Amino acid sequence: MSMLQALAAMGGLAVLLGALLGVAALRLRVAANPLVDRIDALLPQTQCAQCGYPGCRPYAEAIAAGEAQINQCPPGGDEGIRRLAGLLGQEFIPLNRAHGEAKPKRLAVIDERVCIGCTLCIQACPVDAIVGAARQMHTVIASECTGCELCVAPCPVDCIEMVAPGETPASWRWRYPVIPLKVSA
Repeated sequence: MSMLQALAAMGGLAVLLGALLGVAALRLRVAANPLVDRIDALLPQTQCAQCGYPGCRPYAEAIAAGEAQINQCPPGGDEGIRRLAGLLGQEFIPLNRAHGEAKPKRLAVIDERVCIGCTLCIQACPVDAIVGAARQMHTVIASECTGCELCVAPCPVDCIEMVAPGETPASWRWRYPVIPLKVSA
């Protein structure tokens, strides 16, 4: 068999297998529950597990199945509970304090002079917001950090601090009172 024939045979096999995978994906597709998608969209996506579930999607699935209450998400706070109650046609119930207290969003900051590069914070971060290498300094990608605080406890040198996020053009608000102007006619 020549090289050209071998390449043609491999290409034909690749096309055939690709077509089989495409057909299998269409025929064996599992229908997703649109309610779970809508509930998940209302959750803060911190993946903090404070609700008792390993992430926001499993918590959304439990709510949709009637296995969890809508008041188990501290990062979502009362506003998140109100949105879930509105979506599901339920009454508002206050946050279940057994799952934690609602608090403003915070970001992890690593004191890079103290960091020993143990990688325990990287392993604990559910959204891969911490970068670094073993025995090297680590840092947090602020735009990816959800403020879940799961990286704080495993740090053996206490070099991670949770701080209020800095002001950005998107979060900036005018701090002074607005005085309405009177227009004379």
